[in-house]
Amino acid sequence: MTLAIDTQNLTCRFGDFTAVDKINLKIKEGNIYGFLGPNGSGKSTTIRMLCGILTPTSGTGQVLGFDILQEQEEIKKHIGYMSQKFSLYADMTVRENLEFYAGMYSLTGQIKKERMQEMLHMANLEMKENSLTATLSGGIKQRLALGCAILHRPKMLFLDEPTGGVDPKSRRLFWEIIYNLAAQGTTILVTTHFMDEAEHCDAVGFIYAGKLVATGTTGELKASISGKLLSLKSEDSLALLAQIQQAEIPYEDAYIFGKDLHILMADKHLTRLQNWPYEIIAPTMEDVFVHYIKFQTKEVTK
Repeated sequence: MTLAIDTQNLTCRFGDFTAVDKINLKIKEGNIYGFLGPNGSGKSTTIRMLCGILTPTSGTGQVLGFDILQEQEEIKKHIGYMSQKFSLYADMTVRENLEFYAGMYSLTGQIKKERMQEMLHMANLEMKENSLTATLSGGIKQRLALGCAILHRPKMLFLDEPTGGVDPKSRRLFWEIIYNLAAQGTTILVTTHFMDEAEHCDAVGFIYAGKLVATGTTGELKASISGKLLSLKSEDSLALLAQIQQAEIPYEDAYIFGKDLHILMADKHLTRLQNWPYEIIAPTMEDVFVHYIKFQTKEVTK
């Protein structure tokens, strides 16, 4: 197994605040790795260290075989990075932005021409190449930003919440591009808040308060939840939960999911729910995420 990313106790502190705390990441070449966590959990800081933009306080790691402490400039040559904030030039056209980034990557002549045309086609921007970037929709801007990030055909691509604020159709099109890139051998680390996107990643990591609290394939993470996940329907889920608590029926976790109450419970206690009709359901990635984050919150506040 060849690893595109391999970190050992990667840590970043800002004064007394620990933004990233001893993270150990192992991401296989050619995989799409989903990095999930609340705002301020350390996702962007981790990416900045892996990209060679920010020097770790302690720990180390390798990206594409290059040391993140000693070979930051080499890392930058072989990766693509799309930041959370749109960072292209709004007063330039689509083509002008591509030309600018081609120059940044030292692309010239026929190679530059071919790569730019390839990006216009890939991002479905051929009819927009002379449009000012400021006039584009959010989804089109994101595809343009992706095109600029991969003009030089990087082996590793970092995407920091690339589909935030775009419509579902644009989000689907963006992910089709991601899948095609991965199929061509590009390793992709993507941060996202959309659990349906996590379902389509080869592996996923949950980060909370700077710590990597769980990592694995979606199947492995779903299987890691012990007991049964139950769905109980009620017009008042909070009142229903209060009734179950008053009956002193033990459960591992409980939360409101839409109009339903989801409860994680050990098998041996299921018979005590005979007064409340329930359905045993397969956990989604959202269920798994909520479970791990709630568990970690309890650990942090102990």
